Amino acid sequence: MKQKVISAANKHILFLPHAIKQMSRPDRMITTDEVHKTILHGEVIEEYTDDPRGESCLIFHTPSKRPVHVVSAPRADYLVIVTAYLPEPNQWSTDFKTRR
Repeated sequence: MKQKVISAANKHILFLPHAIKQMSRPDRMITTDEVHKTILHGEVIEEYTDDPRGESCLIFHTPSKRPVHVVSAPRADYLVIVTAYLPEPNQWSTDFKTRR
């Protein structure tokens, strides 16, 4: 899945309105650079292969001093960024890779 994500991202990245809204929240302020670094250097921690909208995945990385989760969906000609958020510590393991 990771190779599909990178291949699609190398063509074009499309941020859905929901992703932009979530990234722009004052308590988050996630930059496009953080999203790009997460896509390129992050780890796929969940795969959603049966999603009716098409396969997607959750990627984790710490591109700066905080953990970031990005849900992306590779398509033939582009990568869709569905959402990006800062994982809540009470919902994730201490390494932010496993749901509680």
